[in-house]
Amino acid sequence: MQKQSELDKWLLLPMAGLIVLGLMAVFSATHGSGDPTLFYRQFVWCIIGVAALAFVYYNDVRVIRDNSYLFYMIGILLLVVVLIFGKKIAGQTSWVRIGFFSFQPSEIAKMATILALSRFLSDDDTDILSIPHLMIALGIPLLPALLIMMQPDMGTTLTCLSFIAPMIIMAGFDIYILMLLVFPVLLMLTGFINIYAVIVLFLLLFALLVFVRKKYQMHQLFVFLSGLVAGIFTNRFAAEILKPHQMKRIQTFLDPMSDPQGAGYNVLQAKIAISSGGLLGKGFLHGTQTQLRFIPAQWTDFIFCVIAEELGFLGAAILIACYLVLILRLIWAIFSIKNRFVELTLAGFVSLLFIHVVINIGMTIGLIPVIGVPLPFVSYGGSSLVGNMIMVGLALNFFRNKRNLGY
Repeated sequence: MQKQSELDKWLLLPMAGLIVLGLMAVFSATHGSGDPTLFYRQFVWCIIGVAALAFVYYNDVRVIRDNSYLFYMIGILLLVVVLIFGKKIAGQTSWVRIGFFSFQPSEIAKMATILALSRFLSDDDTDILSIPHLMIALGIPLLPALLIMMQPDMGTTLTCLSFIAPMIIMAGFDIYILMLLVFPVLLMLTGFINIYAVIVLFLLLFALLVFVRKKYQMHQLFVFLSGLVAGIFTNRFAAEILKPHQMKRIQTFLDPMSDPQGAGYNVLQAKIAISSGGLLGKGFLHGTQTQLRFIPAQWTDFIFCVIAEELGFLGAAILIACYLVLILRLIWAIFSIKNRFVELTLAGFVSLLFIHVVINIGMTIGLIPVIGVPLPFVSYGGSSLVGNMIMVGLALNFFRNKRNLGY
């Protein structure tokens, strides 16, 4: 047995920085007229997360890999349980309550799905180019995504799908075929926003696909015309397909001033908070928008505006720098630890973390429709915090055993 590596500080320090910033933001957002118990609950979840991280860190990588399918089944079971016995909050049945705490099974399911998909794609007898194996690989994340959609939680559903493409590409799937599968879906989703955007995206994606293959083929036109028809269909019947609050979010994304006191209120107030922070911010506990509660439940999905207002551009830059260091370190590990299961698992973690950060900050500053995605390690929520800390614990485990994994 080879010597194990030391604890990787380039993963631990940025994670710790994000958690500290998150605790500060939650405390400020709930200070005074808010609910101070939220901060203490988040702190307790942080302690639980440290314990979970330590447990995963000291576990054998082979044990984790061998039990990946078991973790996946537990995640699926929890998603079924939440649909039957779950607690409904803000129109979503996403929480299960145990004593004084509530948790989201979807956060556990996402992590378990990445492990199961990594296990399947890393098996020696898996041929990702074969149709049956490809269907299984796609089915592993689509099943929990479907159950999460039934809650309904579209934000978590989208993040649950975010790691499919990077993982199957890393497993050896032809990116050209993946483009044929994904581009029509993009056209269909764009139909919910604007018909002109569908046409422009159709022309751009078709030109890109032809450029990649260097020649025109009939099946390309067929697939893209199918996507164009799907985009026109979703645009025509968007009101019947989407729920009213989802349609309202898209409309206010395109024009927040169309409903400044309703669906567009949070985004407009968040922009005011972020822009008023300046370079150094208004000071901890001195944010006007934060302390006067202009943004409802600002400790959850809109917590970025709390940091930007009170700590300014400098605080927001430090936050983003922590994410950047964490993501780059995980990417470096993908190419340095020569183990198929580890590579695929880390690719899933990077994709999930990246899409959460981009969507959350994007919707806070008005670049992306509000879909309810938390900011990892920062937003209030024990399930998300513990789940992300377990992911970092797994990455630390991989670094700890990198010499035994083929580094």
